[in-house]
Amino acid sequence: MEVHGAAVDFHDEFGRWHAVRCDDDEPGAADMSAALDLRFVLSADRVDALPDSRTEVAVVGRSNVGKSSLLNALADRKNLANTSKTPGRTQLLNCFQLGEDATVVDCPGYGYASVSKAMRSSWQRMIDTYLLERKPLTMVLVLVDGEIGPTPLDAQMLDWLQANGLPHSVIATKHDKVKAARREKRKRELAAGCGLLPADVVWVSAANGTGIDRLRGLVRLWLA
Repeated sequence: MEVHGAAVDFHDEFGRWHAVRCDDDEPGAADMSAALDLRFVLSADRVDALPDSRTEVAVVGRSNVGKSSLLNALADRKNLANTSKTPGRTQLLNCFQLGEDATVVDCPGYGYASVSKAMRSSWQRMIDTYLLERKPLTMVLVLVDGEIGPTPLDAQMLDWLQANGLPHSVIATKHDKVKAARREKRKRELAAGCGLLPADVVWVSAANGTGIDRLRGLVRLWLA
């Protein structure tokens, strides 16, 4: 399946997304890379409280990986999703609408230590139930901190998604935080830690826009 201005891609038997090539000069590339017109709909504490949707993309990742900043960058808006220097502020399933019948859901970050164990378990149950039961879900974006690489919690999430056959893609954030001299090595290391090839990881920076146009095109494909 082809995305103009992004990639030809496919999913393997474990649900992992693989990029084959990029074509930035194809007709329609500019439209695919335009800012996503995301509109906040509601926050929900359970999957059955979410609105009806034809197709949906979920965003998951460790606390402080930059989920809110990435959503703001995709929409080219500063305050679409609230950002905070305090990890763990996203505690509900935050739903955003794109167009008439597509949605994006920002899930609570995992691994935040400054809340009770019971609260962390409650968040994890909510995320697991959402990912397993949300019928419109077509893709899970797993955000991994590009500066530090995949953590054991990231590996656990990827293993869980594979075991449940859920389509997912690894998005490496904070590209700007990795020194230029170390980027190629870090890309190889991060991909290997996720069980992927370097070309299968989408690198982005919400701070300087690296990879944002490409990811916009991919999100449009996954929501098509």
